[in-house]
Amino acid sequence: MQSDNFDWLVPDWPAPASVRACCSTRLGGNSDGRYASLNLGLHVGDDPERVGVNRALLQAHIGVRAVFMEQVHGTEMLRLDSEVPDGVAADGALTTKNDLACTVMVADCLPVLLCDMHGRQVAAVHAGWRGLLGRQGIGVLEKAAETFDPIFRNAGRVNRSNLLAWLGPCIGPSAFEVGDEVRAAFVADMPSAAACFRPGAAGKWWADLPALARQRLNALGIARTFGNDGGDAWCTVTNASRFFSHRRDGVSGRMAACIWRVDR
Repeated sequence: MQSDNFDWLVPDWPAPASVRACCSTRLGGNSDGRYASLNLGLHVGDDPERVGVNRALLQAHIGVRAVFMEQVHGTEMLRLDSEVPDGVAADGALTTKNDLACTVMVADCLPVLLCDMHGRQVAAVHAGWRGLLGRQGIGVLEKAAETFDPIFRNAGRVNRSNLLAWLGPCIGPSAFEVGDEVRAAFVADMPSAAACFRPGAAGKWWADLPALARQRLNALGIARTFGNDGGDAWCTVTNASRFFSHRRDGVSGRMAACIWRVDR
């Protein structure tokens, strides 16, 4: 097994000591060709045995079980315990248990990791534009915040100022072209979202996915956000040697963002 050239992204954020997190890149695995080399997706056409080795390398690195979901660009959140199998359809996972990694796979969509300052709950969210938008103002980030609410209720009022969010690599604002209908849908939910789109060709816009996510997090009362600021270094499309990108390559591997709790 190849394991000497890993390139893990570790969030730089003030999470408690009981919370661990990382995001893989495309480096350090056994796959080749378009999947070179640490492809973690079983659904993209890669050799399943190679993917299995790659997933074993990920789990050896993090030291806990990474629970993989079937992501469907929706808004469902999955509560993890030791009985939950891989492959459940959802786009976010949350747990209060130790030694289970909430895990999302990405290759242009935005991974968002969440925890509270006491380390009682952690969550990972797969936020493409469809999941981020959701329906009637309720997207995957809103659903994720709801799952944290019971531990923050005080006199009937929800306080989310205790939550931290880290945004991982995704398609950047210089590469993410969308149509009028996408911009209109976001602006209808939140007029300030207009600032996250730059005009492109006729009927097209350049969308800033991490900025849209930060707006939604801030609107939820989650003001402490870290990681992806929309800069070129975070763009999956423009950094071909480091990141997988479905938009760039058509056929592509998948990276994984993981967050988990441990005993201090």
